[in-house]
Amino acid sequence: MKTDLSPRMKTALYGLMCILLIPFVFPTWWMITSSVKPISDIFAFPPDLWPRRFDFSTYAQVFELQPFARQYWNSAYIAALVTGGTMVISSMAGYAFARIRFPFSNAIFMIVLLGLLIPSEVTIVPLFQMFLGWGMINTHWPLILVPIFGAPSVFATFVMRQFFIALPNELEEAARVDGLGRFKIFWTIALPLAKPALGAVAIFTFLHSWNLYLEPIVFLSSTQMFTLPQALTQFTDAYGGAMWNIQ
Repeated sequence: MKTDLSPRMKTALYGLMCILLIPFVFPTWWMITSSVKPISDIFAFPPDLWPRRFDFSTYAQVFELQPFARQYWNSAYIAALVTGGTMVISSMAGYAFARIRFPFSNAIFMIVLLGLLIPSEVTIVPLFQMFLGWGMINTHWPLILVPIFGAPSVFATFVMRQFFIALPNELEEAARVDGLGRFKIFWTIALPLAKPALGAVAIFTFLHSWNLYLEPIVFLSSTQMFTLPQALTQFTDAYGGAMWNIQ
């Protein structure tokens, strides 16, 4: 039964929701207003919720101090390639583990899942030595290959496997009666039905690649090759202090 709230209750409810909204909105508001303040105003006490004077020159300095447009493009295309590659690898691997019966499939899948338990900090030195031997240091190849074949892809494979397991077997049996092979069944039946799982994989993979910080620091040394998380730390003054309004 639907119950309509009285005007007084609605007002109280909306007021409570506005109060609860403050902790979520305030950091974004502070970031935006700080970008148009001089640094001295950012640290003023008591703090100003509205800038005393607007200084938009910081937005131009972002591109003057560093090749920021190039760095933004680096993050964008790396994240896009990693997302696409992970979706391809994880969907095929997940389907294989879910639908193809081969010796020790469950044991192999458990071994693959162990990759989620290994912190990236443990493998970063061996990976550096490996890519150094391949001549790929200060290139974007490590930032593309490691996520596609590393822990993010393992988790994506787990997600895709669980989705494909839930699909009815009758769909594949009907396709085999029609003469479709294994890959054709995967491409025309299983994969189109897996759009929700693929969407979830795309979201968390893109965010993971976009926010990578440790790996770019280890593998990249040229400002032209930096990605955004690494580039933001380079906006510092002559004394090494952070330029908060520009950041």
